[in-house]
Amino acid sequence: MDVFDRAALGPLTLRNRVIKAATFEGMATGALVSDDLIAFHRAHAAGGVGMTTVAYCAVAPEGRTQRHQLWMRPDALPGLRRLTDAVHAAGAAASAQLGHAGPVANARSTRLPALAPTASFNPQAMRLTRRATVADIERITAAHASAARLAVEAGFDAVEIHLGHNYFASSFLSPRLNKRRDEYGGSLANRAKVALGAARAVRGAVGDRIAILAKLNMDDGVPGGLWLDESLQVARWLERDGSLDALELTAGSSLLNPMYLFRGDAPVAEFAATFKQPVRLGLRLAGGRFIRAYPYREAYLLESARQFRAALKLPLVLLGGISERATMDLAMAEGFEFVAMARALLREPDLINRLRERPGTRSLCVHCNKCMPTIFTGTHCVLAREANEEKDAVQR
Repeated sequence: MDVFDRAALGPLTLRNRVIKAATFEGMATGALVSDDLIAFHRAHAAGGVGMTTVAYCAVAPEGRTQRHQLWMRPDALPGLRRLTDAVHAAGAAASAQLGHAGPVANARSTRLPALAPTASFNPQAMRLTRRATVADIERITAAHASAARLAVEAGFDAVEIHLGHNYFASSFLSPRLNKRRDEYGGSLANRAKVALGAARAVRGAVGDRIAILAKLNMDDGVPGGLWLDESLQVARWLERDGSLDALELTAGSSLLNPMYLFRGDAPVAEFAATFKQPVRLGLRLAGGRFIRAYPYREAYLLESARQFRAALKLPLVLLGGISERATMDLAMAEGFEFVAMARALLREPDLINRLRERPGTRSLCVHCNKCMPTIFTGTHCVLAREANEEKDAVQR
């Protein structure tokens, strides 16, 4: 199996096995598709990926992390259709990441209550989250189905259900965040109902018309959070249900430990600069406790992901530290059907084309993670922008 072979993903055939992972672009205007967002995904499509993933398409207005974020509704349809047309014209498939931010939502920005399994405090918003009612859960589950139907109408080839990073579904999976005593709390079977319900709702809404993936935490990276043994069982249940065509394996908590997924440098000062007081001061003084640095190495999630590969027949997407052809080849040799890339492609959107032509090509990404704070103003690689500005200055 070669990473540049054509590959089946449910009813879809991709031109290769490389997926541009969902990285929040910060390019929506009025919670709608912008020309910048279209150009961003067109560049990755033209750069050679098999499929590019639009992040983050909230299924409900309170499910956005901030108010300018895209959410799936009829008003968004014309822009979404322009985006998928542009991606298809460049030869790639398009996927929409569907989800609800839950306790990660910034209620100060969205001006709507953030929902969580159990009421808690969000330091970013300086607000309390509200305990989701059963009616909220049912509404959000139905909203996943509606969003998936809209994605089909907009011309997407796939949807990716966000079950990770302590967003809504993931927060219910977490023993640390979910202290409920009703049918959605306590046992793993109860805590998994939101995640399983969202996947079933999407499959019921779109059938086999498009491919369905889900992004699932292997572990939350925090004491008392979801750990690998329980995540494996959730993955088995997802496979049993037949709701998914593939599972993308991730880790970490956007709420409690975001850098657990993004190994490399921890840009505390850059993150602090994006916030207003008093959050800015708090991050400057104590940000190192929240934005922690973890050493980078290629395929850093592989060891955990191997356990899922051994337990499941479901196609799997390996994420985390994939920036070299040798790492892609290793993933294929280990039995993973796809690889997902993010930061390396932010640095060089055309990296896939060059890796196919010259396998020894080295990524220019240095894992400084300074791209992460740019999500609030339009995601980009800081080093690439600086290099382009220097080049333009010389030419002038």
